[in-house]
Amino acid sequence: MAGKFFDEWTIGDRIEHEIRRTVTETDNLLFSTMTHNPQPLHLDVEAAKASEFGQILVNGTFTFSLMVGLSVGDTTLGTLVANLGYDKLVMPKPVFIGDTMRATSEVTDLKESKSRPNAGIVTFTHELINQRNEVVCRCLRSALLKRKPD
Repeated sequence: MAGKFFDEWTIGDRIEHEIRRTVTETDNLLFSTMTHNPQPLHLDVEAAKASEFGQILVNGTFTFSLMVGLSVGDTTLGTLVANLGYDKLVMPKPVFIGDTMRATSEVTDLKESKSRPNAGIVTFTHELINQRNEVVCRCLRSALLKRKPD
């Protein structure tokens, strides 16, 4: 199990996730169609060329999902009870087909669970960074994690 238990985290813990991912046209196309998102910026090359971006813009919800997915193995894999919410989601730069993404996570808050004595809440700040070292997505994620078994 790669994830950590609630009691193994401290505020300020920072992870540079090793897994990287290059975004493909197929990723964007499948994600956009699976989620019924008909936005021409994601699906229509000619419309995208005529936009300020000049090319297909990767679906932002894919970008967000990739960021969280890249973080799971090192943060909550096997220790998660539930994700409680995502907050302050921003996408300061666009993502394009062919961009290679990496993620970082930092623990920014720890709270005891009032209703579950065997769990606690960890707040992570996740960032997704492209090959130009630009932050393309950032959010806070609150996760209810199991405590370390006795």
